[in-house]
Amino acid sequence: MALFNFKKKDDVLDLGERYRKQQERAAQLSANQESDSQTSSESQGSDFLGSIASGIQTAKPMENADIGVSVVEERKKKLAKRLMEMTSKMENLSNQIYHLQQRIELLERKAGIRIE
Repeated sequence: MALFNFKKKDDVLDLGERYRKQQERAAQLSANQESDSQTSSESQGSDFLGSIASGIQTAKPMENADIGVSVVEERKKKLAKRLMEMTSKMENLSNQIYHLQQRIELLERKAGIRIE
């Protein structure tokens, strides 16, 4: 029964190689984006409407990012508020249970009932 499978594994997992590949891809993507932005700015530099269009295109992702951040922050606040309310309700219920247990014990003592 090999439930936990304690035998040694000969394979070594090298995460460094994967990290290097990710870094290379990121560098290539940033270089491609820089070259694309330079070529687009050169082609739109003389065109008045092209420069306005590029300004609009760059402004929209920023607005969406700001909206996304504000929505996330609002949700976090709502979640924190809900968790605080639930915690306080649980504490109140716990206190009520404790008081009921104390009352039952008192009534048992008065009635002479012994339950263990």
